[in-house]
Amino acid sequence: MGFEQCHPTVNLIYFAVAFYTTFIFKHPVFLIISFISAFAYSIKRNGIRSFIFNMVLLPLGIAFALYYSSYNHFGVTVLEQNLIGNSITLESIVYGGLLSIKVMTALMWLTSLYSVFTSDKVVYLFGAISPKLSLVLSILLRLLPRLKRQSIIINNARKGIGRGIGQGNIFKRILNLFSVISILITWMIETLGQSSVSMHSRGSSLRGRRAYSIYRFDSRDRAYVVAMFFCMTLVLMAVMLGQCDAVYDPMIRISMPTAVSWVFYGGYFCFAVMPMALELWTEYSFYRSRKAIKG
Repeated sequence: MGFEQCHPTVNLIYFAVAFYTTFIFKHPVFLIISFISAFAYSIKRNGIRSFIFNMVLLPLGIAFALYYSSYNHFGVTVLEQNLIGNSITLESIVYGGLLSIKVMTALMWLTSLYSVFTSDKVVYLFGAISPKLSLVLSILLRLLPRLKRQSIIINNARKGIGRGIGQGNIFKRILNLFSVISILITWMIETLGQSSVSMHSRGSSLRGRRAYSIYRFDSRDRAYVVAMFFCMTLVLMAVMLGQCDAVYDPMIRISMPTAVSWVFYGGYFCFAVMPMALELWTEYSFYRSRKAIKG
């Protein structure tokens, strides 16, 4: 049972807490735990594509930290002065790096979220609250991969007449790119219109319409929720006891680790690696069962 096979409510609660803690925490230990967990789980879900995407984010994050420090000059630890005489401080560099880590971690969680949530789960979660919203979201989620495939089809067709994106000089390539985008927009509008008519014919706008669901909240989901809320309780205790406090203006002041802090760090680490641990355990159990059958 991988994490994607859990109940959609469990998936929603986990990613909501993961995103929320990523954006509100300023303590470096919690941010590093979240960053490493998101980095590893995105690779586990999407393979080499996520690895390349994550590695591209790293130099961009460093560049953002340097850019942020060159235009924000708070802090008392002056390291250098830029070309126009403004001070570059340690506090601004550290805080710029903190913001870049937040954004990179959120993007990594987003790639995992997109691989876990399917259109069926979106319809199930939002169907009871707002059927129209769930329908729109499911259509958009289905449309994104179709846009990519259709753009490849359009570009391959245009290559036959010498008007592909990579053909001609730089000006012709730009014109060919805009032509492909124009064709793709036209195709998207027609597709959305056809989807709207199709769903209306199926009675999607009828009052009291209910969607079929294959999801059932079983004992495994309950156990996962109990473990997740136990870890969230430890994190909440850390917030209440000031173990997550960190200030970067005018100087860096971070709550130092104590003996109890490691319990809170461990609780947040367990929460962050739960999906990865569940999928690794599922793969190991499957491998052990298959080995027992063969043996």
